Amino acid sequence: MKTISKLISAALFLFAVLLVKADDIPPPPGGGTGGVGPGSAASPIDMYVYVLSAVAITFIVIFTKKYKSQKA
Repeated sequence: MKTISKLISAALFLFAVLLVKADDIPPPPGGGTGGVGPGSAASPIDMYVYVLSAVAITFIVIFTKKYKSQKA
């Protein structure tokens, strides 16, 4: 049973990686410049990377404290 659950979790992980990689945008032909850097297309999420990381860390801390207080 443990082997089956490991295989299922590995398959789900690979499927999730494929979903994340499916949105990659190839550079425009001819070596033109995009909105963000040379040869890359602009992505609106690039402007908020620092804000999103701070929010993620905050959520991790909040839910960890909440879980520890419920467990004790």
